[in-house]
Amino acid sequence: MASVVINGDTSGAVTISAPAVAGTTTLTLPTTSGTVLTTATSTGISGSAISSGTVPEAYGGTGTSTGYNGFKNRIINGAMVIDQRNAGASVTATGSNYSLDRWQMLASVSSKFTVQQSSTAPSGFTKSLLVTSSAATSLGATDYYLITQKIEGFNIADLGWGAAGASSITVSFWVRSSLTGTFGFVARNGAGNRCYPASYTISSANTFEYKTVTIAGDTTGTWPTDNSIGIELDFGLGVGSTYSNTAGTWTTGGLGTTGATSVVGTNGATFYITGVQLEKGSTATSFDYRPYQNELVLCQRYYTFGNTYYQSTVYNFRSFPVTMRAAPTLTSSTALNDPLTYTDGFRSWLGAIQAVTFTASAEL
Repeated sequence: MASVVINGDTSGAVTISAPAVAGTTTLTLPTTSGTVLTTATSTGISGSAISSGTVPEAYGGTGTSTGYNGFKNRIINGAMVIDQRNAGASVTATGSNYSLDRWQMLASVSSKFTVQQSSTAPSGFTKSLLVTSSAATSLGATDYYLITQKIEGFNIADLGWGAAGASSITVSFWVRSSLTGTFGFVARNGAGNRCYPASYTISSANTFEYKTVTIAGDTTGTWPTDNSIGIELDFGLGVGSTYSNTAGTWTTGGLGTTGATSVVGTNGATFYITGVQLEKGSTATSFDYRPYQNELVLCQRYYTFGNTYYQSTVYNFRSFPVTMRAAPTLTSSTALNDPLTYTDGFRSWLGAIQAVTFTASAEL
């Protein structure tokens, strides 16, 4: 086995040896000057091994040049595993109600589709969000039917949208439908006056397909970085011409993509989606799986429920599991006296000894 030894100017040496098997191995050096490798051990690479570019996930990197390893995916419940409100039951879209946690149904006309958690999912996932069309609905110019998630501004602040140097994002997901053709989604701001329509193609009916779309960061418009809507991601199920725009460019408003297939246009049509990820950068990386408990806690910032117990005429303070996005809207199984809600809980009293169930919603 032949070797080449490169001696240092004063001490040290690098030995390059050919593999002890037949064949040819090529080592290609960078075209620019710099340190290629500082230290390599059996546990990885340290030092200034790679100063820029992409570190593949297989070699311990994030798969992008952004360096994210934690909250890489800005979508919450992208794997559709949390369903606090409905526990897998079917829900009819009635205007702007919620289905699975963090996923809202928007509909210009009620009762045109249903949503429920499904166990039909691609390899690597256990759940998906299933849309079923309830009728063959003809789209009027101002009609819209969407599945949407509104991302809190705190969670997209690092993208720098609305200014020069705005970062690109990549949206990836698994999708399946009984229909084929071109489908669409949009990324837009909370004010609804900045919108990027995107398109993707479903080639085979009733088969999960993986899709990725990269969107250049918006350098204009207002993109809040507080606890209001930062980015809204809308998956179209049927959008009329008034709210549809050409895919692939930023525009001043809209909800859908021109030419997209209408799921609600076919009675009984199905549309499954899971593994939804929105990440910084121009490369789609593997789905950011988080522990179930962590995902539940993220969801509880926007919606939670539980029980509380009252003694006659005594004020009771019930804490929420986590600090909520804002003081929530509270509902209870029995009318409460003098209820006051805070981001960390609520105070009230009841003139009886009684257990009361409650829900608290701080959705965007």
